[in-house]
Amino acid sequence: MKLNRKHSTQIIIHTLFWALFVFVSLFVFTEYYWAENPFLQYFFLLVSIVYVNYFILLPYFVKKKWYALYSLLFTAISFLATQLYCNVFTRCGCSFLKCLSDYLWQTLVPLLFFSFLWMLFKYLDEQDKLEKATQERTEMELKFLKTQINPHVLLNNLNTIYAYSIEKPSKTPDLILKLSENLKHVLYETNSKKVSLKKELNFIENYIEFQRIRTEGIKEIAYHQTSDKTTYKIAPLLLITLIENAFKHSTTHSKIFIEINTENSVLNFTSSNTYKVESKQNNNAIGLENLRKRLFLLYPNNHQLTIDEQESLFTAKLTLNLE
Repeated sequence: MKLNRKHSTQIIIHTLFWALFVFVSLFVFTEYYWAENPFLQYFFLLVSIVYVNYFILLPYFVKKKWYALYSLLFTAISFLATQLYCNVFTRCGCSFLKCLSDYLWQTLVPLLFFSFLWMLFKYLDEQDKLEKATQERTEMELKFLKTQINPHVLLNNLNTIYAYSIEKPSKTPDLILKLSENLKHVLYETNSKKVSLKKELNFIENYIEFQRIRTEGIKEIAYHQTSDKTTYKIAPLLLITLIENAFKHSTTHSKIFIEINTENSVLNFTSSNTYKVESKQNNNAIGLENLRKRLFLLYPNNHQLTIDEQESLFTAKLTLNLE
């Protein structure tokens, strides 16, 4: 569809140019009868010269990057075609300089115009190719980053189920059910560029409940979530990285605070947890780096991620424009 639109545009531009050019040229030579008008006789030769340059000479010399040689050839063609017009078609008997001053524009204008037009469309084609390549690279990077996220979530949950199957087998069915719901979301919902915020929040709540069972009596969890609409969409598996880190790196017998607020198409996320100072350098290295890359690719100029590490308190704040 885009290719057809481009060709249609080119045809319209070519047709309009030649119609205007012929009209102006005939208006200049009104003293000639139409059948005897030298421009009409020269016109078909001029069209041949222009399109040989447009389809053969210009693409060839640009590809070879012989710009200086092409400039000399272009100049020579313009001068020779003008002399041909003066001496063969109009037979004006003009001097060399007089011929150039009176008739050079009729050869030079279409040659310059269509040369510029060819370069313009070549530039637009290259921009389209660059944009397509950038988009494909972005999609590949996002797929790669998601493959790093999904197994990490699954591994943590399986470790929990394994531990509880030994220590508290009565709670294992609940954990398996929650894991099943989480896997369903990861496998089927996250293939899209954006998913329903409501579904993503259900996934997060399910994950937190999963962790609440796992850390019962060990950690205190405070989770708050509000939203003014249920129709928002968000890139999948963004917030879970920060939530996972809060649980993974928090100290024993500590409080984990998580708050998600959505209002006027802006999502504000905050999480905080205490951590061991001696393990600070290893905190969140891979997870946060992946998150920053995904935010840069998915929400350029529409996000703000702030990480604050003061003493033993780790706080993450993320603001997203969901529009």
